[in-house]
Amino acid sequence: MATREQVDELLAKMAAERASLIRVAEGLSPEDALRVPVDAEGEEQWTALEQLAHLCEMERTYDAWVRAALREENPDLSKVPWQTVPIPVEEANRYTVADLLRQLELERQYTLGLIDGMRLEDFDRVATSPMFGTLTVLQWLRSFYRHDRQHTAQILGRQSDYQPNFKGREPNQRRARLELVARRQQGLG
Repeated sequence: MATREQVDELLAKMAAERASLIRVAEGLSPEDALRVPVDAEGEEQWTALEQLAHLCEMERTYDAWVRAALREENPDLSKVPWQTVPIPVEEANRYTVADLLRQLELERQYTLGLIDGMRLEDFDRVATSPMFGTLTVLQWLRSFYRHDRQHTAQILGRQSDYQPNFKGREPNQRRARLELVARRQQGLG
């Protein structure tokens, strides 16, 4: 069973990685926030603003996955609708770093409230994703700080020391996002 120490460690790492992300983002010039790395692939091709918007979307989506695991026994997360946020990735470059950091702050406040309302045994509940397999709620929540660390490195133009453990090959989220936007514009999705 999850322990109070594990939850405290989770919260401490979430706070530390988010603080690091915020420091890096606040240090960006408007030009740097819109810079696209040369020779990057997938989500590494996103601007810093798009990366921040992606983190907002994923925070809200991870929260939805956790709520699903708290509601039912081992839910199939592919059936949980993708969560939308006020500033989606495809619109991020029209906003400022400060706008996106405010959105991240709101998302994190919700996440911390969700965690605060959980009992220790809730952290042991599981949910299954086609991309990541079956994980406990505690493992899903650890994704928050690991994901922040990954994108902080990408914003800095470095390879992250954390890489998600996908089942199979990592999807090209940037291409998938562009395809989704195109379908929406055509009225197909």
